[in-house]
Amino acid sequence: MSPDESLELFPGTAPGAREADEALPPGAPLAERMRPRSLDEVVGQAALLAPGAGLRALVDAGELPSLLLWGPPGCGKTTLARLLARASGARFEALSAVVAGVKEIRGAVERARATSGDGRRTLLFLDEIHRLNRAQQDTLLPHVERGTVTLVGATTENPSFEVIAPLLSRCRVFVLEPLDEAALCGLLRRAADEPERGLGGALSVEDEVLRAMAAAADGDARRALGLLETAAAVQRQLDPDSGALGLDAVREAAGRRTLLHDRDRDAHYDLASAFIKSLRASDPDAALYYGARLLAAGDDPHFLARRMVIFASEDVGNADPGALSVATSAWLALERVGMPEGRIPLAQAITYLACAQKSNAAYAALGRALEAVERHGSQPVPKHLRNAPTGLMKQLDHGRDYESPHAAEDGFVARANLPEALAGARFYEPTERGDEGPIAERLADWRRRRDD
Repeated sequence: MSPDESLELFPGTAPGAREADEALPPGAPLAERMRPRSLDEVVGQAALLAPGAGLRALVDAGELPSLLLWGPPGCGKTTLARLLARASGARFEALSAVVAGVKEIRGAVERARATSGDGRRTLLFLDEIHRLNRAQQDTLLPHVERGTVTLVGATTENPSFEVIAPLLSRCRVFVLEPLDEAALCGLLRRAADEPERGLGGALSVEDEVLRAMAAAADGDARRALGLLETAAAVQRQLDPDSGALGLDAVREAAGRRTLLHDRDRDAHYDLASAFIKSLRASDPDAALYYGARLLAAGDDPHFLARRMVIFASEDVGNADPGALSVATSAWLALERVGMPEGRIPLAQAITYLACAQKSNAAYAALGRALEAVERHGSQPVPKHLRNAPTGLMKQLDHGRDYESPHAAEDGFVARANLPEALAGARFYEPTERGDEGPIAERLADWRRRRDD
């Protein structure tokens, strides 16, 4: 529906605005017809809506503060906003941040002010609130503060980054989760059987078929219901006389799954975090899974390669010095052979790093050294370590008494090399794991001899 059409249907409203009890047009999609009519019909958000749970407790107490609903597509944000307005008796007005600007927001506020005389408050629903710029969000702030409108914003993005701090501080944030298989199967069963709004049992649907559709929906209720509706139409084309929905029709309707992912937002960084932490936990199966998720969603494979090179030094380090060579070789191989074959050296590096002995001692040592630099400033370099390319520098004792370890009998000179203010400081503390164990033994001996 275009913005102009919405203006004709709802005079006095802004583009994209909707009323909570708007009648559905004939032929409305199944996902629209099956929108829950009460909070009890909502599936998959028990942590918020079960009796006594956070959001449900507010509704039951007759309280409705301004709030933000954060969750992935198809988890019920818009539906929940409508139901909150209905449960609280509030006038519902919806704007989409895709088309609404300062003018539309001010118009919604004026309508709220004009209708406040009857004692009925206005719930202003802003879909995709993260798309509003700072100036547009600033426009909302005083009206939310005064209670002219109760703001319910929906976002798929982290509100910590996308909503201005003053507005965020005046809203409660509720996190909605993707629907799990059980919730989606229940929703699909209801839609398949319900005579009034659903398919009315026109096709029987086995549990196996329900699970296949739930898996293809990837946590998205809207996608699940759209898939059911399309699969039913495909089934009628494949076999008009069949009374059952088959897996072939579901596969035809589903096509290739589009994974829930973004390349520069929370979904990307959550998967990247899970990938690195699985490597660190020495879990090659989990690391392969999260690496595959990133690749399947279209992430740059070079991102994986870069992260593994960093991991090889940061988390494996001297416990297995060969890990860095494996990681850099995998990156080079990826650049030389490209994709899809580049996945093969990536898989080798993932499994090698996950199974390698781990030590962050070298990385932690640098952190301690940097702290010493910050704390002690620019300490003078001991004279025996200074460069002496000219006669004057030699006269100033630069490089004097320097002993090369190569000339020593066992390749070691027991002389302190740190500035005096840092005498005896210890930054590198190797572990006993893997190849770092022998390093720890040698270093302990050298430090004893130096202290003597």
